[in-house]
Amino acid sequence: MATIVPEHDEIKKAIKWVSETLEQNPDQPVHTLIEKAVFEFDLSPLDAEFLMRFFQNRPKEG
Repeated sequence: MATIVPEHDEIKKAIKWVSETLEQNPDQPVHTLIEKAVFEFDLSPLDAEFLMRFFQNRPKEG
């Protein structure tokens, strides 16, 4: 199943920020990063929900 990315620029910036942060430190809890991204990029609750689903099935390193 394909993941649909919203057209909303702030959510795209948040996805990039969370991805880069996880790349630098993969042990960080995704939930915490998403909470920070919500405030950093002024995201709505629906955007936060989207981010949780987006990163939920990310491949684990190792």
